[in-house]
Amino acid sequence: MSSTVVAQRPAGLSGGELRTLALAALGGALEFYDFVIFAYFAKIIAQHFFPAAQPDWLRQTETFGLFGAGYLARPLGGVIMAHFGDTLGRKKMFAFSVLLMAVPTLLMGLLPGFGMLGVGAPLALLVLRVLQGAAIGGEAPGGWVFVAEHAGAGRVGLACGLLTGGLTAGMLIGSLVALALNTALPPATVADWGWRIPFLLGGVFGLIAMVLRRWLEETPVFAEMHARAELARRLPLATILAEHRLAVMLSIMATWTLTAAIVVLLLMMPALLQTLHGFSPSATLYASLVATLSITVAAVLVGAGTDRWGLRAMIPPVVGLLVLGAWGLYDLAPAHPGWFLPLAALAGFGGSYVSLVPIAMVGAFPAAVRFSGLSFSYNLSYAIFGGLTPACVSALVTHSPYAPALYVSATALAGAFALWAMPGQTSPTPGSRAGNAAAPDEGKGHLSGA
Repeated sequence: MSSTVVAQRPAGLSGGELRTLALAALGGALEFYDFVIFAYFAKIIAQHFFPAAQPDWLRQTETFGLFGAGYLARPLGGVIMAHFGDTLGRKKMFAFSVLLMAVPTLLMGLLPGFGMLGVGAPLALLVLRVLQGAAIGGEAPGGWVFVAEHAGAGRVGLACGLLTGGLTAGMLIGSLVALALNTALPPATVADWGWRIPFLLGGVFGLIAMVLRRWLEETPVFAEMHARAELARRLPLATILAEHRLAVMLSIMATWTLTAAIVVLLLMMPALLQTLHGFSPSATLYASLVATLSITVAAVLVGAGTDRWGLRAMIPPVVGLLVLGAWGLYDLAPAHPGWFLPLAALAGFGGSYVSLVPIAMVGAFPAAVRFSGLSFSYNLSYAIFGGLTPACVSALVTHSPYAPALYVSATALAGAFALWAMPGQTSPTPGSRAGNAAAPDEGKGHLSGA
């Protein structure tokens, strides 16, 4: 299409776009809530699903092993769902991913422990955790593709930012539910049966989200490809590896930085600051909540910023905030404890880098194999670096307390280069202030059906 069509697009979001984005973000938040709630109750889960004769450290190690199995399942689940998303439709896989997350979560809340099932209890829990990992492997990539292809010209960044904010909001909800449960119930009750409540709630609301997602429409880009018989004629992943290796490598590098922002600034932060600098658990819990809230809000703002100023224009300030936030948490906060919460908020705003990655990737792959390209790159990188980052940072802190900040800074530079070099970016078009691939139906952009 010509650029005049872009110029005629409305400036605001239509009612249909708002509904699509709201349902996508809601489902994404619930999926990430379901995925992370396991970690908040890992100690109690260890007591229920492993032999009481084992020492506590061994049971907890085995439980975190089950938690990690979810990450290992992400690439396989993501590739399989992406294949069918590129061949059968985005909408079907987008709804299926919620179902695949909700059912195992609900069953975790109902699953008998070791006392009743014996060794079958941890094995059943492992199967359910693997299914959760497969679901999350398809949710984020599928969601980004879905909302980007539904978004109008000049609104792809906002759409991806809203979905990314929804994903991080799921982590925030998990933290708040864990805090509320431990506040409302005595510790003995939580350890006995109360820990099951968050899983049951997540499963039920996930099923509701699945039903709501069935009301969504297929993306215009996929519908157009289907009408023109332009769907991938061979295995989408084979096309990705044969024709789009540069986009894959750059996407993996950019996602590496994303994992550092999430893992080092959010997930590992409480434990690291307690161990390295003696912060109290309550102080780090509140700081974690502040950082997660900040990243949720900032992800939306940064996404909207790419629509206005372009992806490349947003890279320097966001990457700069990411580096400053890392040093603020791991250098300034220990020296100035009174600044802890504001510095946690700064780290959260820097973590909004996570919004730039999907915006770049949806424009880096052509529509026929977009879901597969994004899912393969994102999940492979997350499986590798999401698993290696905690071990690497933990090893490095024995040499320097600044290791977490140094690690984030190094990955930030790599991520900035990857985003800048990512293919598929276009020049600003008339009627659009963005410099990234912002219009799903622009004739020459990778976000088109061509």
